[in-house]
Amino acid sequence: MTLSERHQQLGATLANDGVPLHYGDQKREYHAALEHAVLMERSHEGRLILIGRDRLAIMHRISTNDLLSIPVGEGKPTIFTNPNARVIDRATVYVLEDRTFVVTEPGRGDPLKQYLQRNIFFNDEAQIVDAAADRRQFVLHGASADRVIAAAYPEAATLPELGVMECNGVIITRDKPLSGSHWRVFPLVDQALDVWNHLLKAGTAYGLIPAGSLTYNVLRIRAGRPGIGRELSTDYIPLELGLWDEVSFKKGCYTGQEIIARMESRGKLAKTIVSLRLDAPTNAPAALSYEGREVGAVTSSVTTPDGENIAIGVVKVAHAEAGHKFDVNGVVALITGLPGTQPPN
Repeated sequence: MTLSERHQQLGATLANDGVPLHYGDQKREYHAALEHAVLMERSHEGRLILIGRDRLAIMHRISTNDLLSIPVGEGKPTIFTNPNARVIDRATVYVLEDRTFVVTEPGRGDPLKQYLQRNIFFNDEAQIVDAAADRRQFVLHGASADRVIAAAYPEAATLPELGVMECNGVIITRDKPLSGSHWRVFPLVDQALDVWNHLLKAGTAYGLIPAGSLTYNVLRIRAGRPGIGRELSTDYIPLELGLWDEVSFKKGCYTGQEIIARMESRGKLAKTIVSLRLDAPTNAPAALSYEGREVGAVTSSVTTPDGENIAIGVVKVAHAEAGHKFDVNGVVALITGLPGTQPPN
């Protein structure tokens, strides 16, 4: 049996890329993610391996975070920006003993690989390998995800947030929470089916069920996590997206650094990310208006399996307060919070 056949055996409807969209009951998946745990395949996210002396230095000099200070066994998210400090890509960089493992946003493995290769100079020692064909990616989300990992891979249970380890060929990371704890498991292709079944079996006692990418999208928007092509785009600067913790203000120059440093030193952003609740479904993108004036945009929106209409938006800072209401195509949008990491007071 293949992994795809196993997904279908469990009731999955697959997208064109083979990643499950859902397993037949999205409401059950959603509540499992909120109350217990879900297991998802996320193999459409890119996976790169970098080797060579300068493998960290290359990314360090063209992205926002301090990657040279990452110790073995840990990782950091970082953002690649253009000269105007607008977002090109976001990735998480993990340092293993003899190589660096990089996880990208969905569909961004090859574009990021090409971008990095263009920034390898003649005296750099580095090679980039696309690992997507060699490894699958599974993720765990939920309140009991820690217990599932402890049952499946006891040696990984004590990993700190953004920690990484390798166990019998399987790379395991603990990441920034989305809904409860967040773990990523990267088995080699020939291990993938066994690892998937192993995780499901280990999680049976903790309410673990498989879930698809439609549930992931609801969780992402609920958490206010920026998504590629939505918030993570050249329309925005990282600081506007609640990603202050993914920017180092002490490292040296990188592409877009001057503009980001200027915004930080002045302490004033033009706009910022917000979480919204809508009184009716609304497609994104859509303009947000206040007293007849456009003050921002809905960038991602979804109706949850419980019938709640939620969204992510980016609005002018003067309007970014919980309880503030806007009009979006005749629908009322209410700010429920400011997600991500905001600037220090």
